[in-house]
Amino acid sequence: MPDRAPPARLSPEPPGAGPAVVHLPHSALTDYYPDGDVQARERFIRTAFDDTAGDYNRLERILGLGTGSWYRRQALLRAGLAPGMQVLDLGMGTGLVSHEILHVTNEPQRLVGVDPSPGMMAQAHLPPEVRCLEGRAEALPVPDASVDFLVMGYALRHIEDFSLACAEFRRVLKPGGRLLILEITKPAGRFSTALLKLYMRGALPLLARVVSKAEGTPRLWRYYWDTIAACVAPAEVVATLRAAGLHEAGRHVELGIFSEYGARG
Repeated sequence: MPDRAPPARLSPEPPGAGPAVVHLPHSALTDYYPDGDVQARERFIRTAFDDTAGDYNRLERILGLGTGSWYRRQALLRAGLAPGMQVLDLGMGTGLVSHEILHVTNEPQRLVGVDPSPGMMAQAHLPPEVRCLEGRAEALPVPDASVDFLVMGYALRHIEDFSLACAEFRRVLKPGGRLLILEITKPAGRFSTALLKLYMRGALPLLARVVSKAEGTPRLWRYYWDTIAACVAPAEVVATLRAAGLHEAGRHVELGIFSEYGARG
């Protein structure tokens, strides 16, 4: 088992009137679906991930330059994951976070994965003791106060109503249970943002044309960057966590782009 990393030092946003509560995490991206058509947005997201699931892990390894597995494990440890916890991996996708959870806990019977995409979950290849459930963040298919640790990895931008999802996080977490939301956010500087855009919206889709099997994979990775560019500010994410009644909400940042939002039930 890896050494325990020190708890992340979350930076709380200042109290008082400020950031708005978030429902849709970003404005409509009309290159992919019509503005205001919630069903078309959900249909696009579901189809895009189902159809490209077989390529996802390969492209993710390229995106993270081979460090994604190490980073996810360290983030889980910073947030306080430990053996003995009942864990929910929301937006589990192809199981990249779930595999790191099991590296820390080695308790597949205590892990539940939830995702709206059956195609993605089919690529997870987890131990049979892990319960993999089809579901959405706004209506989690688990009982009240049943989870010690809830993690959502890089799925915030794909939620339909983040405020409603936060209410669900509070519902399913035990008192004092831990929440970790992993996200990629735009860097603070224009030059850094331009470089990241060039890499994620330019280089990765081009590479995807060479290494992917699914026709829609390059488009998915362009969409991935567009959601990052359009996503609400981190302060609004933290404000929404607080508005849902979650405690100690804050944000820890690694390398200027990897946001770790944390809170307690």
